[in-house]
Amino acid sequence: MKILFVSAEVAPFAKVGGLADVIGSLPRALRARGHDVRVLMPAYGMVLKDKRWDIKKLASFDTTLNPFEKIRTTIHETDDAGVPIWMIAGGKHFDGVQASEAIYTPSRDAYLFLSQAALQWCERSNWIPDVVHAHDWHTGFLPVLMREGPADLWDRVASIYTIHNLAYQGEFGLDTLDKVGLPHCLFNMHQLETYGAVNFLKSACVYADRINTVSPTYAEEIQWPEYGCRLEGLMTWLAADGRLSGILNGVDTEHFDPQTDPAIESPYSAMDLTGKPHCRTALLQELDLSANPKTPVIGMVSRLSEQKGFDLVLQALDRIVAEAQLVVLGIGDPWAAEQLRAAQARFPDRVRLIERFDVELAQRIYAGVDMFLMPSAYEPCGLGQMIAMRYGSVPIVRKTGGLADTVFDTVNGFTFAERTPDALFEAIWRATEAFAKPKTWVKFVQAGMTADFSWDRSAGRYEELYEEATASRRGLQRA
Repeated sequence: MKILFVSAEVAPFAKVGGLADVIGSLPRALRARGHDVRVLMPAYGMVLKDKRWDIKKLASFDTTLNPFEKIRTTIHETDDAGVPIWMIAGGKHFDGVQASEAIYTPSRDAYLFLSQAALQWCERSNWIPDVVHAHDWHTGFLPVLMREGPADLWDRVASIYTIHNLAYQGEFGLDTLDKVGLPHCLFNMHQLETYGAVNFLKSACVYADRINTVSPTYAEEIQWPEYGCRLEGLMTWLAADGRLSGILNGVDTEHFDPQTDPAIESPYSAMDLTGKPHCRTALLQELDLSANPKTPVIGMVSRLSEQKGFDLVLQALDRIVAEAQLVVLGIGDPWAAEQLRAAQARFPDRVRLIERFDVELAQRIYAGVDMFLMPSAYEPCGLGQMIAMRYGSVPIVRKTGGLADTVFDTVNGFTFAERTPDALFEAIWRATEAFAKPKTWVKFVQAGMTADFSWDRSAGRYEELYEEATASRRGLQRA
């Protein structure tokens, strides 16, 4: 099949979270299975200036945004492990982005332009895919424009829409339709309107042939009021209609490999763990923390937010530091950062907060800690727990979303269900008890390191999803 991926972030070019890792890995896995895959993303200023990527200008043309507005557009191209990467520039929408942390500063109009330009570039280059795979709310109007736009050729192309986080939906005013030349009659609850706004994510779910989330459990959870973010009724309807599914993300097992990772102190494997203690010692030295082999080191690489469970961590902090050292790498909500700084001041040899985005330090934390903590309020998939297991760091997680699909209590990690500081600490305490028994602990370590979290398994499931979508699209055309 010919498959077009469209995303606001793509590793290694621009990355904020797990979405970038997915778009950096899944197309490669599909290409390895024989498909013609292209990835399209914004042409961010910092990416175009980075000489590492060998980016070439491919073409220029006018994108028709609506009957009254055209934007001069430039397509740049590079290659990532054999997968062509198209980068779209125009209207200065993405020029000012100079760091990954700022990639979501562009406006609504930037993402409408991205979707229009993506389709019109495919038409101009005479490369019409069999499947368009859009990701998160920023590309939510792609399925809409494929069905409501003027070009009939998109009627036979299947559309897939992946929800990476239902909480972020992209809600804007009625003038959104004017911007892309769509009639106001589409502003109704059955199509583009939700609670008085044009909702990008809801619109994509209405128009796409298939909708998926990034884990089976999250696909179930978003049908419940607790997790549905006001769209649980729509999600339940999509599931009943056979259009909603959950496919667990994978990780890049070549990149996240402690045997070959150049960012860590010493290589090691599941069968030869002698290098992991060296990574632990080096990390503690780097962070100016004392090393005690009997005191476990707990790591977190995360956005600082309530969604990631930092409210629970802070409420249980005194009890946690009585049992372990805590290392946190991340940026996010000011209240969480302020309280973690205060905790570091109170416990200078037990708590360390590193407030920045640092990919290589993240690797050293995965390799250097004993346990990896993810007490999320909700977690669509989560890659951190899978990466941690690849590096022999045992996860402690709340049983939700993809965490529930990958971490199994007393098998490869420790889980808790109730969202309370007591339940969190009880799981940590059980982990520290196991850590005190080396023969028991190594079984947890090896269970995680030998699990299959590769994209090969998930890519096969995506193939099935694409086939379902294309068959459904052919059936609608015949009807």
